[in-house]
Amino acid sequence: MSNRTDIPLADLPVTGTLIKMPAQLAAPINYQLALGEHRVNLTAHLGQPITLTHTGNIYCNACSRKTNKSYAQGHCFPCMRSLARCDMCIMKPETCHYFAGTCREPEWGEQHCMVEHIVYLANTSGLKVGITRHTQVPTRWIDQGATQALPILRVATRQLSGLVEVALAEMVADKTNWRTMLKGGEADIDLKTEAARLLPEIQQKIDDLLLSYGEKSITVLDESIVELVYPVLEYPSKIVSHNFDKNPVVSGVLQGIKGQYLMLDTGVINLRKFTGYEVTFN
Repeated sequence: MSNRTDIPLADLPVTGTLIKMPAQLAAPINYQLALGEHRVNLTAHLGQPITLTHTGNIYCNACSRKTNKSYAQGHCFPCMRSLARCDMCIMKPETCHYFAGTCREPEWGEQHCMVEHIVYLANTSGLKVGITRHTQVPTRWIDQGATQALPILRVATRQLSGLVEVALAEMVADKTNWRTMLKGGEADIDLKTEAARLLPEIQQKIDDLLLSYGEKSITVLDESIVELVYPVLEYPSKIVSHNFDKNPVVSGVLQGIKGQYLMLDTGVINLRKFTGYEVTFN
């Protein structure tokens, strides 16, 4: 069966394995629920009661093997141990060991790490610095629930982006407080002014990296601030989390979607955390 978008109510319920919600930049952002080969237009269900039921089955996002536990956002234990996408350098890109010849999957590394990356500033739970492959703009910002984002540097590799991020992280956060992000109400930040403040502070680090990696390895960008608006009817006043491992049935009125979180009147759930879980949507 081919992918289906905005499945009619008459065709519900549908069952499939969860993957990260696809999202399209719009005002507001348009989200789809991805269950295997099924696609449901979640934005169209705002204000309506929905139910997500975990069947008890979990499948590896890479090899489709059935597993009792999910590792590294949707992988079985053998894949977690063998795949490059599950290596520690994904969490700490400055530790990339591709050039040492020890990458778990050199071809994967060439496609995902040895390509241009963007260093950016964003407004999530406040000002933060982040990195992403150039092909993942603006997807990465949406996944993090950023309300504003500004690319500030283009760099040659993932490792290089990590080294720059580490330098900036001495002055600004590099992680999002997801609870604060889900409460909404972020004040606008002048990201241009912040970039003008921060970049001179790491100029010596940039100069050193240019000497080591080549004069074209880092480019300062002059981009416009991207504003992101999420489909939210009401933000939660208190954050209560749903967890399929504790309760297989998550039900409530869909009040909003931000990042990879569904906001229900009964609590919030991070769907990306449960990648590979077989779920029925109704």
